[in-house]
Amino acid sequence: MNGDEGKYCIVCGGMVPSNSDVKQIEIDGKMIGIYSLDEIIAHVKSLNPDSDAEIKDELLAAVSKKNYIPTKKHDAYAAALLKEYKAKKD
Repeated sequence: MNGDEGKYCIVCGGMVPSNSDVKQIEIDGKMIGIYSLDEIIAHVKSLNPDSDAEIKDELLAAVSKKNYIPTKKHDAYAAALLKEYKAKKD
């Protein structure tokens, strides 16, 4: 494969989205790329969730539509996504 063919995911073999669409966050001690994270956070903020639990549920639901979340890492993803959500300024 030459460099002109693009980058492929080592997990699923699919094309990796452009770098501007993927944000790296630390999840359980590893840097993980999340596709459309900024867009997802903006959407969840627009819902005005009442609690951290509701924020986590909404984030996980939205992220899992475009990203693979391993079942065993569900809680780790929720905690990392909540941290990113709270760090993101409106």
